Order: sequence, then C-alpha cells, then structure tokens
Amino acid sequence: MNDATTGQTKRRQLVNDSVGVIGVINAGSSSLKFAFYDGERRIISGQIDGLGSQPEARASGQNGAALEPLDLGREPPTNPSEALTLLLPWTKEMLCGREVAALGHRVVHGGMGHREPERVTPELLIQLEALIPLAPLHQAHNLAAIRTAIDLNPTLPQVACFDTAFHRNAPEVAQAFALPRELFDGGARRYGFHGLSYEYIASVLPELAPEIADGRVVVAHLGNGASLCALDGGTSIASTMGFSVLDGLPMGTRCGELDPGILIYLLKHKGMSVEGVEDLLYRRSGMLGLSGLSSDFRDLLASDHPSARFAVDVFCYQTARHIASMAAALNGIDGIVFTAGVGENAAPVRASISRRCRWLGLELDESANRRHGPRISKVSSRVTAYVFATDENLMIARHTRALSTI
Repeated sequence: MNDATTGQTKRRQLVNDSVGVIGVINAGSSSLKFAFYDGERRIISGQIDGLGSQPEARASGQNGAALEPLDLGREPPTNPSEALTLLLPWTKEMLCGREVAALGHRVVHGGMGHREPERVTPELLIQLEALIPLAPLHQAHNLAAIRTAIDLNPTLPQVACFDTAFHRNAPEVAQAFALPRELFDGGARRYGFHGLSYEYIASVLPELAPEIADGRVVVAHLGNGASLCALDGGTSIASTMGFSVLDGLPMGTRCGELDPGILIYLLKHKGMSVEGVEDLLYRRSGMLGLSGLSSDFRDLLASDHPSARFAVDVFCYQTARHIASMAAALNGIDGIVFTAGVGENAAPVRASISRRCRWLGLELDESANRRHGPRISKVSSRVTAYVFATDENLMIARHTRALSTI
C-alpha cells in the first residue's frame, strides 16, 4: 500500500454515515488548538504552536494515530486567525468532504451577563469585546478566531462557550471584594475561570465517583494555568480565580494571590509602568519567577536546583492552603479531584498537596498515586481523592451541538 492510499484509508476511518461533525476551536496568543467530534467521539484533534515565531502543527485521529499535519506553507501563519484559514480546508480534506455542522469556541470571559453558552451574533461580539481588558492574554485572540471563522463561512453556526459561565450562580458573598458596592455592581467581582473543565468533571462524577458526586468536592485544575473550584452537589459555589486569571494559585508565569499593596509599591516607588506591571504579573511571575529557571513543572521536578524545589514547594503549599479555604466554603469536604496537565500527571505534586491535607481527613495511598489512580486515597480515608482527566473540548462540543440545532 503506497503513502497516498494509506492517507486515504486513514481519512475514511475518521468518518461514518452519521451527520453533524462539530468543531472546537481554542485560540491563544501564539497557538491554535482544535478538535472535531462525531457525537461524543473525537475524530480529529491537534494544535498549531509557535505562531509568530516558528510555527509547528501536529494532529491525530480518533485512536491517537498521528495524521499528516496541515502544510503551513512557505509563509506560515503568524497568528491564530491566519492559522484557522489553513485549518478549515485541511479539516474538510481529512473528513473526505463531509461538512462541519458548527464551530464551538472557548471564550475565556463572559462577564456578568453570560451565564451559559450562546450562538454568536454581531451584538454578542460587541459585548464580549468590551471584556478584553478583563482577560488581556486570551479574550482578543478568542474573538478574532470567531470573526475569522464567520468571514470564511458566514452561514456556519458559531457558538461561544465561556470559561466564567459555570461560576455565575455562586453566592454573592463568594463573588464580592470588600470594595464600595458600586464597584461590585459595575463588575468588579470574582468571576472564576476554568469553568468548562469544572463543568466536565461535574458531569462525569456520577459515573466515575458516585459516592462523592452529590457531596462536597474540591476540584484542582492544576496546569500552566491553575485554580480550584468548590462543588456542592455538582454546582460551583466558590473558586480561587477572581476578577482575572491572575488570582488564586501561583501558575506557570502568573503570580496568583497577591497583596495589592505590592502593586502600589511597584508603581509609586519602583518606577514601573502599568504595562510593565502587567507583563510582570502575567508573564514573568509564577513558577518561572520563583525558580528563575522554567514555567514547566516537568523541568522543575527534574531539576535538583534549590530554586526549582522552592517553586514547587510554594505551589503545593498554596494549593493545600486554598483547598482548606474551599472546604470552609463548602462547610466540610468529602472528596478532592486532581485534573489538568499537572494534576493528572505529576504524582510528586499530588503527594505533597495531599500530605498537607491529611488534617482534613485525606489519607494518601502512595502506591496508587504513583500509578496515577484513578483513586489515590486509602480505603480508610474519610476524604476520597481521585485523578480524572478533564475534557474541555468535549464540553464545548456538547454545548455547540445542542445550540447549533436550535
């Protein structure tokens, strides 16, 4: 069998006779992640990284087998929107001409007014553009990809899925900062993020961990971006991220929880500009800032440098401290779920956090933790701990399918 025949066979294996392929787009500052679903089955996924510098594409099929990635050309795309113009024709070829029924987009910020996914309209885009200052690293890129998709195919339904929506029903006391009420009413409040990840975990708990699904669960979404969510019967009642994606846990390059007095100090006494402070907090802090080495937990865990160990220790300490805060919001705790890149794969990080939570009633099964679970607590443990993979893309695909048929 020659290469051309092999490629055609792989493409035929991606499709069946059902209708309605749903695409999922996640546009970042220098990357474009994508996935395409036939019902609940992911048939294509991949990403284009390094946009603006040295872009590289990779893709896989439904069984994880590598697909020949799209050709980025002699003049490769420099941003996610340009990459999308190459991705959609390539996808059509991979699907053997089968049409995509709708595209769902991850949109980081939905503000106060958007509590659930919505079909994209010109009016919605205007509303979401007003939120760009609240998520400067993400929102503009999310919306630019939507506009590009509309330009490429104006009749294709587009659905915006908000990372903040899952938290919109949290009690007002959990959303409030101790600032004048008019600021709260004007939008200066805790929004919470990673909502699509938490929504997915809440949706699978009844099947994967029924004994805690209706109880008090802290979900730890630990990755380059990191946060915690307090679930009470599957509903979010508190989150560590607040007004922006800077708050809460220290992250790869973001600072996490910070005394606002430091900002006043940097601006008034260190001569830093607002732009300089923004760059510091979003791009030069977190694990990178603490270690001076890397923002990647894999690098830090493999290093014997004291600053690498210190950065990981700070992360684990802060995560355990915030788990206690989430338990207080829940009036107790029945379970902890670790998810996302670090939560799913970094056993030493989970172990350190879990040991710090022993006083809450969590007894870690060290052997199960090294095997990545799924259950990593002892049978005798009062608090049950699990490791579950999240799937934000599937959550977006579900919402998109539901709204594209309306």
